[in-house]
Amino acid sequence: MTTTSGTWTEEILELAGTKVQMVKGGSGSPLLVLHDEMGHPGWLRFHEELAKHHTLYIPSHAGFGGTGRLDWIMGMRDLAGWYLEVLDDLGLGQIDVMGFSLGGWLAAEMAVMCPDRFKKLVLVGPAGVRPTQGEIYDMFLVVAKEFITTCFLDPAKTAEFQQICPDEPTPEQMEAWEVAREEACRLSWRPYMHNPSLPHLLRRLKNTPTKILWGKQDAIIPLSAGEGFQQAIPGSQLSIIDDCGHRPEVEKPEEFLSEVHQFLSSP
Repeated sequence: MTTTSGTWTEEILELAGTKVQMVKGGSGSPLLVLHDEMGHPGWLRFHEELAKHHTLYIPSHAGFGGTGRLDWIMGMRDLAGWYLEVLDDLGLGQIDVMGFSLGGWLAAEMAVMCPDRFKKLVLVGPAGVRPTQGEIYDMFLVVAKEFITTCFLDPAKTAEFQQICPDEPTPEQMEAWEVAREEACRLSWRPYMHNPSLPHLLRRLKNTPTKILWGKQDAIIPLSAGEGFQQAIPGSQLSIIDDCGHRPEVEKPEEFLSEVHQFLSSP
């Protein structure tokens, strides 16, 4: 079954041993987009703008959204290995990848396992590296709506906040959030939202151009984790967006898109 809306389509594909929910849209060079711990938020303005220059592939991770859970996937490195098979089955060859929060951690794990599969890497507020100052916010101590709200410095001034987190979410939306939280817990509970071995492996990305983007006022993952990523990945760039929380692609889309376009279009 395929759902079509404007510039994107959504369908269920047989990939890497399970049914995978895939949103695809745009034209141009392929860009793999890996969603965060709350699942794909729907087609937003930043997707629309990126789709003017790239063909976006936005799968739901195993166990999230309409993608089947695989019981053998017990951690982020398992998920990364499975995703590499998804890319094999898609036949996209070398590809750019962008990951958000948990999806940024996932992108980094995939890239250190197989650096040659990726042209460029964009990590947006990624989990995966333990901050040297502050702590990663415990999303499981609060309800989903409170966690999503905390991701933004100023939800009231964020144009698409109500689309992502409406005042009265539907029962279907609330169920999707809880399924996502359950799977995120399975993947990242102990140690919470980081992998102690990852910083030691990130040196493998020395030949993979990497852009790290962080909201200066990120209340979910402290900026010191971003500095840790930059220090661990030779030649990587860390760009900090002011007056912004954990979701710069939504809260500060102009600044976010400017940074991403410049990076992805550079030689």
